[in-house]
Amino acid sequence: MPRTMALDYGERRIGIALSDPLRMIASPLGTLQRRAGKRPPWAEIGKLVEEHEVDEAVVGLPLNLAGDETEWTKEVRAFGEDLARRTGLPVSFIDERMTSVAAERAVRGMGLKRTEREQKERIDSAAAALILDAWLRQRPREAQG
Repeated sequence: MPRTMALDYGERRIGIALSDPLRMIASPLGTLQRRAGKRPPWAEIGKLVEEHEVDEAVVGLPLNLAGDETEWTKEVRAFGEDLARRTGLPVSFIDERMTSVAAERAVRGMGLKRTEREQKERIDSAAAALILDAWLRQRPREAQG
């Protein structure tokens, strides 16, 4: 059954989350590494889309605290447009303000070891799950089955 994928696009990593087939629950999937200024890991993204039967995507939109778009917002929008073009998926954007802060708190509350790298990857993936959860909750009832 198809699923929805959320992507939290960052300078160093892209956090990934997936919905369950009923699109009720958002779960962290992991992260993909990227280098600032380099193109995103399109082959890996394509593999995840195919492997998990993804039929739509959600990208977190980084607005500033006032809700305005920034230069980074433009880059993230361009990523989402490329994602739609390369995969053929419909791509939605959702305000991601404060998701990284909430994800960091959630990960810290899990009682895991504090290795810096592992935390950052877990936080990025958890942020993607929060983005997806917010998107799933705001969908119209008829779209929820």
